[in-house]
Amino acid sequence: MGVDVKLQSETFLFFGLGYVARALLPSLLAKGFHVFATARTQDAAQACEALGVTPIRFNGAASRELKTVLKKTAYIMSSIAPNADGDPVINALGKNWVKRAPNLKWAGYLSATSVYGDRGGQWVFEEEFLYPTTSRGKYRVLAELDWCESGAPVHIFRLAGIYGPDRNAFKRVRADNAKAIIKEGHVSSRIHVDDIVSALLLSMENPNPLRIYNLADDTPCPPQDVLNYAAELLGITLPQMAFTDANMSPLARSFYNDLRRTSNERVKRELGWALKYPNYKEGLKAILKI
Repeated sequence: MGVDVKLQSETFLFFGLGYVARALLPSLLAKGFHVFATARTQDAAQACEALGVTPIRFNGAASRELKTVLKKTAYIMSSIAPNADGDPVINALGKNWVKRAPNLKWAGYLSATSVYGDRGGQWVFEEEFLYPTTSRGKYRVLAELDWCESGAPVHIFRLAGIYGPDRNAFKRVRADNAKAIIKEGHVSSRIHVDDIVSALLLSMENPNPLRIYNLADDTPCPPQDVLNYAAELLGITLPQMAFTDANMSPLARSFYNDLRRTSNERVKRELGWALKYPNYKEGLKAILKI
C-alpha cells in the first residue's frame, strides 16, 4: 500500500486510531487536514479508510511509508499505550526521530493520571513528583520522559477516566449481574471525550511545547455514584456490593488502589478551556439523548 503525500492541506498523523482519536477526527477533517493513522491489521486499515483516514501499517517498525508521511506531517498524536519494553512509537522511530520530521508544529501524547499514584484523596497538580503504584503508571512515566526528551514540540495530556458515547456507565448498568461496588472513602476523576477533544484543539491552536495538562472534569466522586445515577436514568435499581465482597479481576481491582482528585486548573487558566460536561450527571444525560 503506497502512500501519496501531495499536500494541499496540513497533515495530521495519529499513532493509533483509538477512542479519543476517533472523537477528534471529525474536527480535523472539517478543518481540511489530510489525516493518516497507523493500523496494525488489514481490518484496522479498512476501518481507517471508511472514516476518511489514510492508513499506514505499523507493527512496531518504522516503514518507508511511515517515514515518508513523518517527513511531511505538521501534527502528531500518539495514544498507543507503553509496555515493559517502553513506548512503541519511540522504540520504532528512534530517540532522534524528530530530525526526520522537519515540518512538525505540534505533538500530543495521551498519558494518564495513573502516573500520580495514590495521594490519599488529595488533589493532584501537573508540577508534582510522580509516584505511580501500578505497572501501567510506571510505564506511562517512562513514556512521558521519552517523548519529552525526543526534541519534539510535545504536549503531555494526563487523562482521567474517559467516558462518552459507546463507552459509559449505561453499558455497565445494562450488563448481566451488574452491581455498584462500594469502597468507603474512594473517589476518582473522569472526563467526557468531547471535553478531551476541545482541550486538544485549544492546545493545537496555542502550542506550548513540553507543557503538561491534566484533563478531568470538575467533580471527582465515588464510582458507585456514577453507576447509580446511570441506573436511575434508565429506571433500574442497581444492587450494591461492598468492595471486600466483590469478585473482581486483578485489573479491575487495581483501579481502586489509588485515591486522588485530579485538578484541571492549569488547562483552564492557560488555554481558556471551558468544560461542556463539568460533571458526570450532565455528561450521562447528554449521552442518553444521542
